[in-house]
Amino acid sequence: VGSEVQRDVNQQRRIEQGLKSGSLNTREASQLERGEARIERMESNAARGNPNSASSQRMQADVQRNVNQQQRIEQGVQSGQLTNREAAKLERGQARVNRAEARAGADGKVGPNEQRRIQKAENRQSKRIYREKHDAQTRH
Repeated sequence: VGSEVQRDVNQQRRIEQGLKSGSLNTREASQLERGEARIERMESNAARGNPNSASSQRMQADVQRNVNQQQRIEQGVQSGQLTNREAAKLERGQARVNRAEARAGADGKVGPNEQRRIQKAENRQSKRIYREKHDAQTRH
């Protein structure tokens, strides 16, 4: 929490300096403040979270799987196993899974049925990544 508070202080100072130097106008500063308020609300809610709750554990597992899938796509691009077109298609699939996770957690909890649905989508995406990485198309 300490580092988050320090980050907030630094952001506030940067907004203040921008106003004083004229590099930010009032409207821009207002928009930045609105963004800061949103971040602070999220941090406040996170401080009340229980990382050991079943819902949090489910969300953590889903997010970790996203990280793994993204790394697999990135590795495929780096190795030339994936063309840019294949990578873009897989990224769109990842975005769909991410939106499903966001919807599942929007009410503050992820139930077992929601997680099952997300895992099915992640399994489909995982198979797509494998297929695209192991097909005949390569990046030159």
